[in-house]
Amino acid sequence: VQLQAYGGGLVQAGGSLRLSCAASGRTFSNYAMGWFRQAPGKERELVSCISRGATTTYYADSVKGRFTISRDNAKNTVHLQMNSLKPEDTGVHYCAATARAPYGSRSFREYDYWGQGTLVTVSS
Repeated sequence: VQLQAYGGGLVQAGGSLRLSCAASGRTFSNYAMGWFRQAPGKERELVSCISRGATTTYYADSVKGRFTISRDNAKNTVHLQMNSLKPEDTGVHYCAATARAPYGSRSFREYDYWGQGTLVTVSS
């Protein structure tokens, strides 16, 4: 499956961004989806993931209450609505797909396909 992430940009602290990821090539609903973030000099970390049928979601503690993940299997898209952004949210954000973990996974090693990343920069 091919993934195309977009929607990043520069925003002031407290602002909002909506990331989107468009999938093509295979049956989208066969994959759980995740959003990862990688800040400069740091490891890639899971921000949020959503199960194949959108019944289960997971959020890192750092983003709970501020971010919302959603997916539309009819349109082969997954979104990450990011509100109340903080400077520590800065980083390249990647969408990823896994067929091995039906509810998604915190480990980037469980994901089979990756988008190219979109940069989010939050200024203080």
